[in-house]
Amino acid sequence: MIVEEDLRVMAEEAVEWRRALHRYPGTSFEEFYASDFVVSRLEEMGVEVHRGLGGTGVVGVIEGRGGGNRALGLRADMDGLDMEEENEVEWASCYEGKMHACGHDGHMAMLLCASNYLSKHRNFSGRCYVIFQPGEEGGVGARRMMDEGLFRRFPMESVWGLHCCPGMGVGEMSADSGVVLAATDDFRLKIRGRGGHASKPHLGCDSLVIGSHVIQGLQSWVSRFVDPLESVVVSVCRIEGGRAFNVIPEFVELEGTVRTLSRDMHDIVEEEFSRLVRGIVSMYGGDVEIEYERNTPPLYNGEEESAVAGEVARDILGASGVVVKGTEMGGEDFAFMLEEKPGCFVFLGNGFEGEKGGAGVHTTRFDFNDEALIWGAKYWVGLVEKVLGSEGFEER
Repeated sequence: MIVEEDLRVMAEEAVEWRRALHRYPGTSFEEFYASDFVVSRLEEMGVEVHRGLGGTGVVGVIEGRGGGNRALGLRADMDGLDMEEENEVEWASCYEGKMHACGHDGHMAMLLCASNYLSKHRNFSGRCYVIFQPGEEGGVGARRMMDEGLFRRFPMESVWGLHCCPGMGVGEMSADSGVVLAATDDFRLKIRGRGGHASKPHLGCDSLVIGSHVIQGLQSWVSRFVDPLESVVVSVCRIEGGRAFNVIPEFVELEGTVRTLSRDMHDIVEEEFSRLVRGIVSMYGGDVEIEYERNTPPLYNGEEESAVAGEVARDILGASGVVVKGTEMGGEDFAFMLEEKPGCFVFLGNGFEGEKGGAGVHTTRFDFNDEALIWGAKYWVGLVEKVLGSEGFEER
């Protein structure tokens, strides 16, 4: 059983840690303050610390007092985003154009709080690895840590993740099984036409017009040629071309993202995307350079692991606290870890729209809700004691 008073006191201290981390955000692979902060806190707890995986990544090793060779991993991401914070709070970002807009400051604080408790009580067998991962926001830091030996150096039978979630109440958690997040791909298109004077478009080849047809064509393609029972999202999120009001530009650049929920559709969309874009550009007399980059696969939670995560959540929150969130088209590089190890990625309520913590992630007004911190820490502690206790998974 969790010693509530101990964890409550630790969570109060962890709120201050969270706010310190929020003040000094680092974007992908530049999480220098966070990395040093995490190492200092873990060392103060007497936790064995390893750093350097993925550049700024940190892994702590917490030994249980029950002996044995079983092990699991708990992961928190560390990076912020290139965004200008608009929150007027004491702990607002000190860095212009950078902020923690996705709750990773809270993720680190919750895992540090749980590490503090686990290192003091050690009421489990085997070993718990606490993984502080860089580069989740498009940097694919999970893959980099794995490539540099995460699972080889720290053998674990399962790995677990958690993300805060606006739109769910504080004291609510979701542990759905199956595909819960989408595969994410990025694309960059450089369309070349033939520039000229705006008064004589017939003498040129308007790259902006071609770009607009590409955008429309991609949306029509998704709605007309993709099985409506499949989920595919194509969003063009940046368009740049031209410098003067009376000059037809030679080049226009488009950037965006593609989201899919199945491996088969992931393959199909990449091939068909290029075919469609080249066809449209060619039809209007232009040329195009296509960069299409696969980012993360779909994130899949195993049924057995989701059941265990849900059971731990119900023990902590009560039956009404465990809700069904459903599948979303957002992406997460934790999906790479779940391709190699069983585990579950859960969502923790951060508050509803219009309330504290309810602003959407990746917005300039988002802030992790400190009232959720103790629930995340409780979940981590309960999960370790459950999985590495007598009722845990068989070693695999």
